[in-house]
Amino acid sequence: MADIRGTYDDLFTAVPNALAGLLDEGDAGASVAVFVDGESVVDVWGGFADADRTTPWQQDTITNVWSVTKTMTALCALVLADRGDLDPAAPVARYWPEFAAAGKDKVLVRHLLAHTAGLPDWDGPIEELYDWPAATARLAASAPQWEPGSAAGYHSLTQGFLVGEVVRRITGRSPGEFFAEEVAGPLGADFHIGLPAEDDHRVALAVPPSSHGEDYAASAPGRSASPATGTAVRVRDGNSVAWRRAQIPAASGFGNARSVALVQSVMACGGTVRGVRLLSQAGCDRAREEQFSGEDRLLGMPVRYGLGYGLFGNTFGWGGWGGSLVMIDPEARMAVAYVTHQMREPADDNRGLELVMAAYDGLMGLRT
Repeated sequence: MADIRGTYDDLFTAVPNALAGLLDEGDAGASVAVFVDGESVVDVWGGFADADRTTPWQQDTITNVWSVTKTMTALCALVLADRGDLDPAAPVARYWPEFAAAGKDKVLVRHLLAHTAGLPDWDGPIEELYDWPAATARLAASAPQWEPGSAAGYHSLTQGFLVGEVVRRITGRSPGEFFAEEVAGPLGADFHIGLPAEDDHRVALAVPPSSHGEDYAASAPGRSASPATGTAVRVRDGNSVAWRRAQIPAASGFGNARSVALVQSVMACGGTVRGVRLLSQAGCDRAREEQFSGEDRLLGMPVRYGLGYGLFGNTFGWGGWGGSLVMIDPEARMAVAYVTHQMREPADDNRGLELVMAAYDGLMGLRT
């Protein structure tokens, strides 16, 4: 059985056991964390940080969590909304005047957060993702593909630039800077949007599914998805130094399960964790206000979107390409995070769900 390191409450033994099972099945490495009432009840990791399986995954190993990053960017917007600096119902152009071009004057901030703005595709070169002014100017000049608010189509890369530029216009700080100073710093969370060079040695590079190489590209999971018309992102792009340095707030966040669960515990615990208050209860509740329910035309599957998070029954959260995931249950005051660099095909990947269910096994024991 795989060697699992870290700490966990005895009631939550099912979680490290589930992680060991995934590593035994062939996964390279991963970390899992469960926080209840803002405190860690599971913080475990195992396996290897490299594809050759020579470097053990360490307590401070971090990796690209891909679209789990969206929950961090959404939290920044929700903090600004809670302070009264951002109105989700306002036109984006109130904060970013150039965005009104090409018929986007009626696009609202909430449309950006809920993937309903009509700008789902990144059609520029990959290299332009690393150039914030160029990326945001391209999106400001783009025309929406549908009537904003009338349909949803997953904004896999574009959402971070759209929400992030609103954050920048309001605060004068890049989203990575705002997140570091207003969220990660106060909480002591090891999560980064724009990774400094001194942290490169801790990064576990993405490992493509066993039947693929580094040209493996993201694709929609549903059968009825619209064909992607944007620029494809490959594993080799995400493993590049340029990707790590850039702020791509929909997809280039680096952290581990501990940091993801700690940050998103804020949303599970009414806005305050370990004495640090980032939001009011009303500010947290805003995330769960349903903005869209129906078929996502890019993902080809039914979805419910709140403000920056996917809604799943009484829980909310989101997953990333390759398998990383965060789930927030405000009724249980629990956040569960799974962070891995071992990708699997989306249709064959239930790892995050397995670990969430294992966490609920422990929660039942905790509440009895």
